[in-house]
Amino acid sequence: MFKPGPIYLFRVPEDEELISYLTRFAKEKNIKTGVVNAIGALKKCTLGFYDQQKQVYEYIKIEEEVELTNLSGNISIKEGEPFVHVHAVVGKRDGSTYSGHLVEAKVFVAEVLIMELAGGAELVRQKHGGLWLWR
Repeated sequence: MFKPGPIYLFRVPEDEELISYLTRFAKEKNIKTGVVNAIGALKKCTLGFYDQQKQVYEYIKIEEEVELTNLSGNISIKEGEPFVHVHAVVGKRDGSTYSGHLVEAKVFVAEVLIMELAGGAELVRQKHGGLWLWR
């Protein structure tokens, strides 16, 4: 069981790469386990879809402005370092959406909430599927 720790509410600067920024933030604040939520807008992004049969990610590159309608995920420890694992739903100008594992994203604006959890959830590589999941 984890207990709630500090809550961080902040904005990510324009043109930052979102995953790198969140990872740096987690390292600076020494966050070992946490819950991540965000909304905003992105200049471009790459999403991943995990093919369960082939056990590999397929990538969706989006090279246009999109709304970040929802980002949710977690921070855990992977090989001794904070690891940000988030999924996103992004909306295009025509109202269509894409969703999946957020691989990278160039920020236009992003408002982020991180709730730290006391303790440390460690990720281990699973034999079945090769994914990194909580121990």
